Amino acid sequence: MLLVIDVGNTNITLGVFKKEELLGTFRMTTKLPRTSDEYGIMLKELVERQGISSRDIDAVIIASVVPDIMHSLGSAMIKYFGIKPVVVSAGIKTGIRIMTENPKQVGADRIVDAVAAYTLYGGPVIVIDFGTATTYDIVGPEATFEGAVIAPGIRTSAQAMWGQAAMLPAIEIKKPDTILAKETVSSMQAGIVFGQIGQVEYIVDRIRRESGYTDAKVVASGGLGNIIARETPVIDVYDPQLTLKGLRIIYEKNKRER
Repeated sequence: MLLVIDVGNTNITLGVFKKEELLGTFRMTTKLPRTSDEYGIMLKELVERQGISSRDIDAVIIASVVPDIMHSLGSAMIKYFGIKPVVVSAGIKTGIRIMTENPKQVGADRIVDAVAAYTLYGGPVIVIDFGTATTYDIVGPEATFEGAVIAPGIRTSAQAMWGQAAMLPAIEIKKPDTILAKETVSSMQAGIVFGQIGQVEYIVDRIRRESGYTDAKVVASGGLGNIIARETPVIDVYDPQLTLKGLRIIYEKNKRER
């Protein structure tokens, strides 16, 4: 079985695959500092709680945008699972050509999402990841990663608003019944959700026009993305497990050469 690990700025998301079947997923917070022993013990327990024997894990692949934890996490895989993990980094085979000015600046998570979206849904494709930041990446019909937009994430924007404005409370992020809100909480919800919908529709339209890929499919993933995907016809597919699927695909591409 394959353990896939996506290390994001907020959460570490993990999944276990048996061939192409995703058997289970789980999350842990990224921001708490942990030793390799803490990672190892916690990951073994999380895997076991999914009804999966940790002894059945025979491969691990990791994509990370948080370099500081990689030593401890990698050491945990070796010590507690007996496996040296594959790490998505420069030189790994992905099937996607990065055509930006500095390919090394493209985050591993975005490369993984691009691989998954292109492989599963074809190209050209616009990949939107609603995470700590909301990212828009365009992959051409010949598997070329051609450009990107990075905007503040939904929760990041909301936290900045109530964190910086003394009179605005922390709120649940959800779509209100109407944009014509009559009190503070629903007014904030309207601004956050409808503002994000407007952003998505404008940026997708602009990417399509400037890239020339006017028929590009739009595939979205990540956190609160489901709220937005339900409210706009611009998003063709919402796939919450896109990154985990991409990690499996990349592992399979590199497994053949190991």
